[in-house]
Amino acid sequence: MIDISQKSVVYREAVAYGRIKLRRSTIEAIRKGLVEKGDPLLVASIAGIQAAKMTPQLLPMCHPIELTNVDVKCFIEDEDHVACRARVKAIARTGVEMEALTAVSVALLNVWDMVKKLEKDERGLYPETAIEKIIVEEKVKKEG
Repeated sequence: MIDISQKSVVYREAVAYGRIKLRRSTIEAIRKGLVEKGDPLLVASIAGIQAAKMTPQLLPMCHPIELTNVDVKCFIEDEDHVACRARVKAIARTGVEMEALTAVSVALLNVWDMVKKLEKDERGLYPETAIEKIIVEEKVKKEG
């Protein structure tokens, strides 16, 4: 890890976004509450919160920092996509964009896991399913 000892402790915030392309029939099953494993949007949001807190365990060069807030929203974006947006906050010496990106990534993987039965083709593959466009939308650093 790099040495951040000399950096100031300041307010940090990051927002990450990503989405997963699904079959239209899968989106409809989510809308109607027909996914066998439960509500993928709710489970993915909770998984994303958990993932943000576990980021330093998953990314070995990432500093463990005390997060003050993690908010993950997963939603049907359009007839082909479920999207997730994570906002992470901390008072720390380093930013929280990796925590936000990890939250979104794991949330989207949870959506995939929960709907994979609906996405599989006859060979057991997922030709239409794709996690797309995981990005940092916003970063905030406010000095005291």
